[in-house]
Amino acid sequence: MWGDTYRIEVEARTLEEVRVALDSAADRIMLDNMSLRMMKEAVRMVGETAETEASGNVTIERLPSIADTGVNFISVGGLTHTVTAFDFSLRK
Repeated sequence: MWGDTYRIEVEARTLEEVRVALDSAADRIMLDNMSLRMMKEAVRMVGETAETEASGNVTIERLPSIADTGVNFISVGGLTHTVTAFDFSLRK
């Protein structure tokens, strides 16, 4: 029902959860906090069936290694949860 109107993204932390997401016909599977080896296996399992997205423990140093796993997307939560506010009000 929802997949006919909206794209469905499922978060998976294990290869078993990746299998469940595939059985559920998810459009994108977010591989959350997986090791590089597990991520690579998940990408192999998914093939062309869905998009894959790496998430969790993403650093600038790890980007090349994560990209080498073959994921379609890499998300960086640090952009939102570690930001510090800066007050640049124009009030006198």
